[in-house]
Amino acid sequence: MTIGVGGTSAESALDALSDMTGDIKRIGTDEFQARLSALQVQIRESGATAVYLHAGTNLYYFTALRWSPSERMVAAIVPAEGDVQYIAPAFELDTLKDYWQIPGAIHAWEEHESPYELLGTALRSCASETATSIQLLVDEAAPFFIVDGIQKANPDFRLVLAQPITQSLRSRKTKTEIELIRRAHEMTLEVHRAAASILREGITTGEVVEFIDKAHQRVGADAGSYFCIVLFGVATSFPHGVKDPQTLAAGDWVLIDTGCLLDGYNSDITRSFCFGEPTDRQRSAWESEKAAQIAAFDAAVPGAPCEDCDNAARKALEQAGFGPDYQLPGLPHRTGHGCGLDIHEGPNLVRGETTPLDVGMVFSSEPMLVLPGEFGVRLEDHFYMTENGPEWFTEPSKSVDDPFGT
Repeated sequence: MTIGVGGTSAESALDALSDMTGDIKRIGTDEFQARLSALQVQIRESGATAVYLHAGTNLYYFTALRWSPSERMVAAIVPAEGDVQYIAPAFELDTLKDYWQIPGAIHAWEEHESPYELLGTALRSCASETATSIQLLVDEAAPFFIVDGIQKANPDFRLVLAQPITQSLRSRKTKTEIELIRRAHEMTLEVHRAAASILREGITTGEVVEFIDKAHQRVGADAGSYFCIVLFGVATSFPHGVKDPQTLAAGDWVLIDTGCLLDGYNSDITRSFCFGEPTDRQRSAWESEKAAQIAAFDAAVPGAPCEDCDNAARKALEQAGFGPDYQLPGLPHRTGHGCGLDIHEGPNLVRGETTPLDVGMVFSSEPMLVLPGEFGVRLEDHFYMTENGPEWFTEPSKSVDDPFGT
């Protein structure tokens, strides 16, 4: 039997877990103010009038206001100069003020009024007296109906995607962000160890998912799992799972991919191993996957383009007889993604991504190896860039026989 897999009851495994969040440092108002200032520098350099931040992670990242998107416009306008302003339904004003950390003028709209026209009025008040046109940088997460509504109500505005600016700023994590992401991953790795320990013949994927949710709560993730994929047998060859649950049998290959949120920041770790004794085919594939994961990490040289990591992982797999390119058996998707307030953030570790690797950037390394009709191996850990190169948040899986270094 694979070391660390099976042999423990769910109750005992949960009892062994405890809150890991007692000493974390949260993002303070000073850091949010610094983010706003950096954003305004970028707005001025682009020649734009302001940025429109829609409800969601960009709104939170730059203003500290947590608000879920809906059919009603709740947003912030960050002008090139001056204070942040908000747009919200009039009946939400008290709630908005209860949530905000950075106060500002609020432009309130009643249910029968057009928030798009109101935004236009507010934006014109932000424009300099010498401005001949208004250019609005629009949050990449804004739904089409929002963008369409703004443009139709203000046909003289020039709308431009804000993503090059917002992504550039958000991708370079501060020390506080790095530590939050580190702790979130440490929490999820403990949950992975616990989940592996409760596996037994006859357990269902649904039971494991339920356990992982409870385990995440035990280690301090109040909302439990942010997501969870548990797959057994042939289902592991489907990168994001299948519609039907599975029941674990002796010798089954196991893939578990899960994460949680800590102060809004994501963890995302995948482990693959055998429930029993791995076959030579499984052992060889696991070793090839591990080599590709490490090759991507080793290629993360400061200043090098992100695509170098993807190229290195694919080269390692090709040398092991897989691929080439996206051909199966092999690696059917990108090698890694950025991660932070969104579980998938740009830039990505993928061919064609020429963004230079820079200090503070966070990435997954997960060049999943898919053998159709057999099984899939995904080993996923995250790293962050330092001046001297990449550093892991969590140590990669030790071996196919001892995946958690038990």
